[in-house]
Amino acid sequence: MTTAPAWSSAFERGAIEGVVSLPLGDVREWAFSGSTGAGVRLAVVDSGVDGAHPRVGGISGGVAFEVDPDDEQEFLAHEGPHEDLVGHGTACAAIIRSLAPDVEIYSVRVLGPNLKGRGAMLQAGVEWAVDHGMDVANLSLSSKAAAMYAPLHGIADEAFFAGTVLVCAANNLPGPTYPSQYASVVSVAATPGAGERSLFYNPSPPVEFGARGIDVDVAWAEGSSITATGNSFAAPHVAGMVALMRAKHPWLTPFQVKAVLHAASDNSTSG
Repeated sequence: MTTAPAWSSAFERGAIEGVVSLPLGDVREWAFSGSTGAGVRLAVVDSGVDGAHPRVGGISGGVAFEVDPDDEQEFLAHEGPHEDLVGHGTACAAIIRSLAPDVEIYSVRVLGPNLKGRGAMLQAGVEWAVDHGMDVANLSLSSKAAAMYAPLHGIADEAFFAGTVLVCAANNLPGPTYPSQYASVVSVAATPGAGERSLFYNPSPPVEFGARGIDVDVAWAEGSSITATGNSFAAPHVAGMVALMRAKHPWLTPFQVKAVLHAASDNSTSG
């Protein structure tokens, strides 16, 4: 008798459950219309989020990672309230809130006051998001370190299989950065002239989607606002759209989310 390969038992007759197929037609209406993001848990992995900023309107919780003062090779995690050390995370959260006003935002601080942080802290922040059941995580940051390629790849895959959609900004400068290079994430770059809900699909990845991120009026530190440009501000536009989608259709897997984003893109054609 032939021994079946590993994992093949999942596909035996009677073992496969029915799956909901994706609709065709007015995809944007199906995906986003009428949704406010209610019930969706979204982590902003960044410099912190100022929940008191009027364009953020509160957050639901979070954690701050920082270097251990007694051992600079280690870091500590502090659950609970914390400040935004720069304004960058607040900008991303406010963009998300503008699209999905009822989404539950969690601040996961992994960057310091210079907008820099360790790759291991970024990895820990994503792990926190996965472990705490976040539906979406916005990562408007990345690592250039070759040593972080495998660890971040591992947690990105873990997020994918756990159902946490990672929306990752590409670096503003040429060259590979992680985790935006991975196929398991929704990678985003800024698109010139894009509106708030514009979405474009790039058939030549690794960066798969384009959204508004040039000369954007964004929230910033101490209740202020600035005009800013960067892939950092394109990613939360897509994260907000994903929040709307998952609020309406919570059964969507990250794989299906990417398929719907593709179908809902402004440049998508029916064939």
